[in-house]
Amino acid sequence: QVQLVESGGGLVQAGGSLRLSCAASGRTFSVYAMGWFRQAPGKEREFVATIIWSGGSTHYSDSVKGRFTISRDNAKNTVYLQMNSLEPEDTADYYCAAKSVRTRAFDYWGQGTQVTVSS
Repeated sequence: QVQLVESGGGLVQAGGSLRLSCAASGRTFSVYAMGWFRQAPGKEREFVATIIWSGGSTHYSDSVKGRFTISRDNAKNTVYLQMNSLEPEDTADYYCAAKSVRTRAFDYWGQGTQVTVSS
């Protein structure tokens, strides 16, 4: 089993920056990749970014490409999402997820952290 805990959410003005953290524990050796998703009020959950744990390859949604950066700290089993040039449209609950090497699916999810961007 893998446990994920997000932190770093809060209120920020448009154009500002925020960094989210996701700490993983448990059977972390079974994690193939980690990712960030978000869900705004009245909207479906959407993909934001992913990173392959071994090697560090990344992928971003078109809406955040060039503004957000996903990274990892191997020693701390932690993934980060650096968010720059934030827009009101980025306001959402942000969730961290881990993809299992066995199922190749995002089987583990964190509790979420709120991000609010004011205009």
